[in-house]
Amino acid sequence: MLNTGLFLVLSAVLFCIGAVGVVTRRNAIVAFMSIEIMFNAANLAFLAFARQHVDMTGHAAAFFVMAVAAAEAAVGLAIIIAVFRRKATVNLDELRELRG
Repeated sequence: MLNTGLFLVLSAVLFCIGAVGVVTRRNAIVAFMSIEIMFNAANLAFLAFARQHVDMTGHAAAFFVMAVAAAEAAVGLAIIIAVFRRKATVNLDELRELRG
């Protein structure tokens, strides 16, 4: 039987991988993928605690996080496409100054 600690360790590892990806990568699409990994790590932690406490509140929180992640992905990708059409790059170092 798997215990909650293993799920939380996996969640922490996924969150660290996502955080390192956001900090180190310079591609906007990879940064968004790393943020999605961090959202999934939070979902795993919510569901692990819900399983431990036999409560549906964690499932509701995970569902809310998935809704926010979907909205973030839609808006974020629309912004990336608009910026790419204007600047012809998705490199975050080149997009620091969005004027002109």
